[in-house]
Amino acid sequence: MKQSNESLQASIVQQREMLTELLYEPLHQLADACSRVWGDRAKMEAVLNEAFPSVPYCKFLYALGTNAVQITSNISRDGLLVEHFGRDRSDRPYMSEALLTTGFYDKNDEQHYQQWPYMREGVPATDFLLCEAYISLRALRPSLTAIQFVRNANGVVLGFVGADFALRELPQPHRLYEEPYHWRQIKGDPSIRGTVFHQTRSESMVDRHLDTVISVLEELMLNHGVYHVILHFSSSQAIIWVMDDPYRYRLLDMDALIDPDSCMAYPNQPYPVDALVPAQQIRAVLDNLRALRFMDEMFYLRSGTLNIFNGIVGLTFSCDGSHYILYDEFLKMDQAFWVSG
Repeated sequence: MKQSNESLQASIVQQREMLTELLYEPLHQLADACSRVWGDRAKMEAVLNEAFPSVPYCKFLYALGTNAVQITSNISRDGLLVEHFGRDRSDRPYMSEALLTTGFYDKNDEQHYQQWPYMREGVPATDFLLCEAYISLRALRPSLTAIQFVRNANGVVLGFVGADFALRELPQPHRLYEEPYHWRQIKGDPSIRGTVFHQTRSESMVDRHLDTVISVLEELMLNHGVYHVILHFSSSQAIIWVMDDPYRYRLLDMDALIDPDSCMAYPNQPYPVDALVPAQQIRAVLDNLRALRFMDEMFYLRSGTLNIFNGIVGLTFSCDGSHYILYDEFLKMDQAFWVSG
């Protein structure tokens, strides 16, 4: 597949502009309809349910008060999910900017405090926020939420309409971004600068954000054509190979690894049927790499690799060299084997 001339970040920006243009109008109209029945739960749920098909790729729709507490059920493809009524979403990443914004301006002063995103034709998507991608609490997958402000006739904010999306179900770029091939230095493992007899694991940036890193890598392998990954725990970077461009690797630094938006830069691709590693085992392998990273302060994993086609897991430890093993055998071994072996 031919590459584009865009960088990773430029590709992400382009995808977000496209999604803003796609989602703004249906959510803007929905907010207007909700404002007329605001405060009546049954009527709001009826409005949300009727509008659900008009919001493309949507997984859940719901309404929230200005305190970010949910005042309707979740509306889904399968109907109402009443257990979400009353849910406090104030600590979720997609509500942070919305709550901050409502505290800083009124209808007449909004231009002074909020730079709304622009659609392709340069028109600002007023009262609309497309949050940064995040890892969902339940599915542990990259997700995206759009927040639409709801106002009354006087311009006062009544609350919000939230629309949740699974990142894997959204439109993806048709072409891969181009990796910029220039000299880069990424700091290595500071622990190896000590004496060999006193070497201990130093916490890296990847270590601090490993839940997110694992979810991003799993998503890339399951749905975006990444078939080989090397995760360097100590230097907080990953090297990946994609099926659409198999002769070139791509380097993901820490910023890319902890940003689920990175997945938006890779076209959707079904998990290959001829892969030796079953799709449902990807997470288990990555979780096992995590366990080996933290198993001991002196004997620990410095990097791990996985190739889904030949099923090989590669392990490089702080001492004792490197090991290569089939994924199914790897999943059977516990930490005691590596420490004693």
